[in-house]
Amino acid sequence: MPRLFTAIEIPPTVADALASARGGIFGARWREPGDYHITLRFIGDVDTRMARDIADALEMVRRPPVSIQFDGLSWFGGDKPRAVVARIKPTHELIDLQAEHERRLRRLGLPPETRNFTPHVTLASLRSASTLAIADYLGARGALKAPPFEAPRFVLYSARDSVGGGPYIVEVDYPLR
Repeated sequence: MPRLFTAIEIPPTVADALASARGGIFGARWREPGDYHITLRFIGDVDTRMARDIADALEMVRRPPVSIQFDGLSWFGGDKPRAVVARIKPTHELIDLQAEHERRLRRLGLPPETRNFTPHVTLASLRSASTLAIADYLGARGALKAPPFEAPRFVLYSARDSVGGGPYIVEVDYPLR
């Protein structure tokens, strides 16, 4: 069974800029820059037939390229930080693209995504970092210096069934036009 999700890839030059934020938090598990992406819709484990149906449904998405702009560093998890992330500005184009993925996948019978879409790139997973350690890290890093870019496509990724999931494999790519 493949574990699938849709995403926007991060160009290598942008990934290099994001990778400059690595380090400085004890116990953080930093992602490899080649695994950076913006998840649009996590799908999960599906059988081969459903994977084909998903690939076919996504083929019908017709959207223009999406401009991606970064909006600083942050974390997820509130009082129990679980990830360091680079925030993405939630433009109408990006929100609409994600919403179309959600609609098309729900029509196939997949359960709805339970979390609100918060566009981001996960830089590190955290196990036992304190909010104070995260605040110190964010204070030391200052403003994120990652260039904006235009995403010419989105992809259907498969992932290993493990913590972190990478390396990710592009199963199908879909141009934004």
